Amino acid sequence: MSNISRLSKKIAAISESATLKVDSKAKALQAEGRPVISFAAGEPDFPTPPHIVDAARAALDDPKNFRYTAAIGLPELREAIAAKTARDSGWAVPASQIVVTNGGKQAVYQAFQVLLDPGDEVIVPAPYWVTYPEAIRLADGVPVEVFAGADQGYKVTVEQLEAARTDRTKVLLFVSPSNPTGAVYSPDETKAIGEWAEANGLWIISDEIYQNLTYDGVRAVSIVEAVPALQDRAILVNGVAKTYAMTGWRLGWLLGPADVMKGAADLQSHLCSNVNNIAQRAAIAALDGPQAAAEEMRAAFDRRRGLIVAELSRVPGFVCPTPEGAFYAYVDANGALGKTYRGVTPTSTLELADLLLDEAGVAAVPGEGFGRSGYLRFSYALGDESIVEGIRRVQALLSEAQ
Repeated sequence: MSNISRLSKKIAAISESATLKVDSKAKALQAEGRPVISFAAGEPDFPTPPHIVDAARAALDDPKNFRYTAAIGLPELREAIAAKTARDSGWAVPASQIVVTNGGKQAVYQAFQVLLDPGDEVIVPAPYWVTYPEAIRLADGVPVEVFAGADQGYKVTVEQLEAARTDRTKVLLFVSPSNPTGAVYSPDETKAIGEWAEANGLWIISDEIYQNLTYDGVRAVSIVEAVPALQDRAILVNGVAKTYAMTGWRLGWLLGPADVMKGAADLQSHLCSNVNNIAQRAAIAALDGPQAAAEEMRAAFDRRRGLIVAELSRVPGFVCPTPEGAFYAYVDANGALGKTYRGVTPTSTLELADLLLDEAGVAAVPGEGFGRSGYLRFSYALGDESIVEGIRRVQALLSEAQ
């Protein structure tokens, strides 16, 4: 028998997405008839706004959408993205420096592919979205974690970043608002980090997918707006999935300096060619059309945010900072570990998450998937009644601590 592995070492080393794994398990239990409430998936529960769906229907009547189009995206969509970027990120980037991708996840993958050589280090503030380290490793880079806990509002400092920097550091990953924590860096914090990166000649990859989902009058200032000098060494990643309830449409983008975007375009020409034209037409309607529906969804998330934080704060052993963006509450659950519940004594949040699912029928994502045990992520992109019922199940179970 051959000793050659059936999989490449690179692919064999990839971990399954923790969020999708938990959500899949929850859906399987629901299919069996169990009354599981899932807080796992980062997916709005609203339908895509009607005017966006109507644009997709209209696109089906135009045969030109059934053909290949430019790999980098429809010109009209790239113009719409350029206008959005100027409006929300303060960067008047030309449409020629935008590449449309199959969702924000592909944009993240391509951003690391075009920048990293083997051994290049990427500073990754933690807690982090589960895909970032895997995308870095797939590009032969080295993720370097810098952790900030609840006591820091889940936001890293310049001092922490400097301590992690080495001669091999090439990129700083910057994410505000954050998945999984909902943390939003203030304008001054963003500027300080941007100036540090600029002074040290680092590249920035900034994931801005949640930039329009902020609360309490907070604005997520783009790092390239705070420090315009970074625009020559920055890639912004974004998409329509979260703001417009379009997760299944798979429409994202990345943008940056012309030479780097030429590399991203060349990669995409071999990777997948153009993104589905119907989804692109829908995205144009999302970005250029009325924003009332998006604002209504944001207001609903804001209401749910207050509800879930209030309920989670009543759970024994939980500490829940109030998130300022996205639609996640990130709980410090260390106080609930090491105690016995119905004969089970969880010593990690991986074990605690299993207990919550098995005994309370509640699915949350453990902190291990985001870089460190001791934490749980609860999405509040689900209905008010489900939020209350789900968290009260958690309250009841963890009140049985022995």
